[in-house]
Amino acid sequence: MKLIQSRDNPFFKELIKLGGSARQRGKASQTLLDGTHLLAAYLDAGKLPQHILLNAAALHDAEITALLDRVAGAPVTQLDDRLFAELSDLKTPTGILALIDLPQPAGTIADSRFALLLEDIQDPGNLGSMLRSAAAAGCDAVFLSMSCADAWSPKVLRAAMGGHFALHIHERQDLLGVAKAFCEHPPRGLPASPSAGTLLAASLQAKRSLYDCDLRGNVAFLIGNEGAGLSDELLNLATQTITIPMHGKIESLNAAAATAICLFEVVRQRS
Repeated sequence: MKLIQSRDNPFFKELIKLGGSARQRGKASQTLLDGTHLLAAYLDAGKLPQHILLNAAALHDAEITALLDRVAGAPVTQLDDRLFAELSDLKTPTGILALIDLPQPAGTIADSRFALLLEDIQDPGNLGSMLRSAAAAGCDAVFLSMSCADAWSPKVLRAAMGGHFALHIHERQDLLGVAKAFCEHPPRGLPASPSAGTLLAASLQAKRSLYDCDLRGNVAFLIGNEGAGLSDELLNLATQTITIPMHGKIESLNAAAATAICLFEVVRQRS
């Protein structure tokens, strides 16, 4: 096992860049998974990391030892504890990081029965929560606009809790084109019908309740920016504009909470 103790080590310098720069992650097509839970979720999805990074305490941790058994053959490097702490985004590092290749999404919007289209979601915690909800609800694809937060940043990965590896995540998309394609082309193998390409937009001004919609067909939800909401261009493409009924005195819901409610109404109806 190799040991790195110097900040001047070229490999360590590349890892620092990867952890802190969306541009570098895109250029290298790689990211870092921080902690045992994310690595376990990645392995459960049938994938293998490119490199494993440990601190000294990890060598005596039973959970990490079990994970190392599952990645036999992958290079393993121990980092000085101070260097490891610089890479980890956690206040209390678990002791293990994994360097992975970014999964490449398969399929198109025409293949999707249950999709999430996100416009300019800026907060990494919100984006991660949305991806986690999408994975839990059984979405088959998520499409992110050009100005969304980086889906593979450490904060988004941590908030999604492994949801990334149960989804096809399409970043930097022309969301107008995606939305039009969803409405125009039913998924392969399904006949065209009024419900085959239902594109729903959540809006505070809408009068139709989410709970009055038939969501058992081919459905996609449009969710807009936390402050500005959806752009007029996307809002005008929606086949239905819906609202979530609220009986309290709060003006609106957090974007991630509203997304979860919408997605799990689909789950309820399809169950």
